[in-house]
Amino acid sequence: MKLTSFRHMNCSLAQTLSVIGEHWTMLIIRDAFFGVRRFDRFQKSLGIARNVLSDRLKKLVEAGVLKKSDGPGHPEYRLTEKGLALQPVMLAMTHWGDEHMPHPAGARFTFVDRESGEPIQRMGVFAADGRRLSPRDVRAKAGPALRGDD
Repeated sequence: MKLTSFRHMNCSLAQTLSVIGEHWTMLIIRDAFFGVRRFDRFQKSLGIARNVLSDRLKKLVEAGVLKKSDGPGHPEYRLTEKGLALQPVMLAMTHWGDEHMPHPAGARFTFVDRESGEPIQRMGVFAADGRRLSPRDVRAKAGPALRGDD
């Protein structure tokens, strides 16, 4: 089934989904965070059809999430700053899966601070003063792009 474009929607979430909303895409990004760089390694790790992988990698490069090397030999794909900025999204989705779709044997991954080796805190939403907020503590407020401010 072909995905509908969200380009016409004036919504940051819709615009984000236009780049990372297809289910293989976040798995490709996950593997890139885990150090996978080459096409054949992505394909082997994911078991994804080559044509689908090629299409997703091309779209991620076009969106500026991955950079493709142009040197000799097999090209490599590396996360750009824009791609690295997706880490909190990936961690939040993983933490959600750990909580709401757990494996009977326990955690699939533990994310740790490279410096201390200690597990990181679960992703959350925090007030400007550092308090952890619940979903009921947060509301959306229209910004200038929705209010029509110029």
